[in-house]
Amino acid sequence: MSDTAVSWLPEGAAGATLGGLRERKKREMRARLSGVATRMFLERGFAEVRVTEIAEACGVSERTVFNYFPTKESLLLDRFDDTLSALRAALANPAAVPLPSTLAVLDAELRGLTGWLGTQPDPAEAAATIRRFRALTTSTPELRAHQHDMVDLLTGTVTGLLAARVGASDDAPEAHIAAVALLGLWRVQGASLQRHLRAGNDPTRVHDLVSADVRAAAATIAPIFERFA
Repeated sequence: MSDTAVSWLPEGAAGATLGGLRERKKREMRARLSGVATRMFLERGFAEVRVTEIAEACGVSERTVFNYFPTKESLLLDRFDDTLSALRAALANPAAVPLPSTLAVLDAELRGLTGWLGTQPDPAEAAATIRRFRALTTSTPELRAHQHDMVDLLTGTVTGLLAARVGASDDAPEAHIAAVALLGLWRVQGASLQRHLRAGNDPTRVHDLVSADVRAAAATIAPIFERFA
């Protein structure tokens, strides 16, 4: 398994300026740290790997690791940060329609993953890696707690963004239930992905099947978002 075995999310475009170059190098280091940590966690278990070992494997200090990731858990679950940034960018745009914009974020993540699968020499083993990643995150108490905290953060952020679109308070119940429904699409995508990976479908087929499931779920909740368009 390579150091970046589960680095499947799409990367942002590299900037042409000096600041852009710095940011690209930071993203590359962040991806390397997360990729190496993920490989080690999958091979040995989350509790069995120390942050100092991850730092040594990457040729950096433990302090450098914590400069990029505030906790050990975030080394593995950094993808929440990418999702949060993408949702903020999508929903803060007054011209964007919330549900289609969210579907675009979901599809970008799905395409990143299935595209990664398609480049692997052994797609079946790569699919098994994704299943092991899922098993690790659901069976480890510390990771489950971290995911719970991140979902709360996502829910609060999306609630505020939706409420702002209609001039409501940040804790408006209608915005909260809409946020919960919107974020529920990630659960649909995750469950569908696991199901179709287990079935042994090729990456293109997996993308098409999962996308269809997500869009069917989105159609069910679409009326909720009419007031937020």
